[in-house]
Amino acid sequence: MSHPLREPVPLQCLSTQPASQRVRERLRAAGVRFHANDNIAGYLQPGELEEIEREVAARAQELLRALVIDLEHDHNTRDTARRLAKMYVREVFAGRYQHAPAVTEFPNAERLNELMIVGPLRVRSACSHHLCPIMGRVWVGVLPNADSNLIGLSKYSRLVEWIMRRPQIQEEAVSQIADLLEQRLKPDGIAVVMEADHYCMHWRGVKDDGSRMINSVMRGRFLSDPSLRKEFLSLRRGGD
Repeated sequence: MSHPLREPVPLQCLSTQPASQRVRERLRAAGVRFHANDNIAGYLQPGELEEIEREVAARAQELLRALVIDLEHDHNTRDTARRLAKMYVREVFAGRYQHAPAVTEFPNAERLNELMIVGPLRVRSACSHHLCPIMGRVWVGVLPNADSNLIGLSKYSRLVEWIMRRPQIQEEAVSQIADLLEQRLKPDGIAVVMEADHYCMHWRGVKDDGSRMINSVMRGRFLSDPSLRKEFLSLRRGGD
């Protein structure tokens, strides 16, 4: 039996109301935002992600045809639409459609409240403007609260990846990461620094492949205590 996405299904052969439209209506009825970097997993019903993947494949097929590519005779692009759909829905933008990863917490038995830094964590995303790759690194500074729980080091990477696997703007991505970690950890302070290469600059436009963007978000004690902020930034640079 052939793969269900081997040949993209024409849109007219899908249900009269495409899954993407049903999900949009559900989100609007709930008053929920669904920008490119938002998670909508809670509004998907069983089987709808598969329908969306087929719909994306059909749309991608039409995009390739509009680019005047001979899909019937060009063996290199014959299966490209299906591959694009799988890549976007299941891989690079999966953070929109999957629930947050499970995170095991454990008690702060020693009531630790000293600065800890995790990173650099490798991150990959795509800019919302051109869907070109963003490749970079993230450092997270945490000042634990003596009464709040802790999480394992690998969980920082999983949570950051969940945020980054969506079309992103770097300035918003670091804020989303800081928001998520604040909600999960309830620390006395959170700091996030991201340094990334943007292929919308390297590959197109000015074609400047030497530039990168660095930005940060400081919350809690990192915002109010200059010495703590300086310590974090100094230790981050020392780990390059």
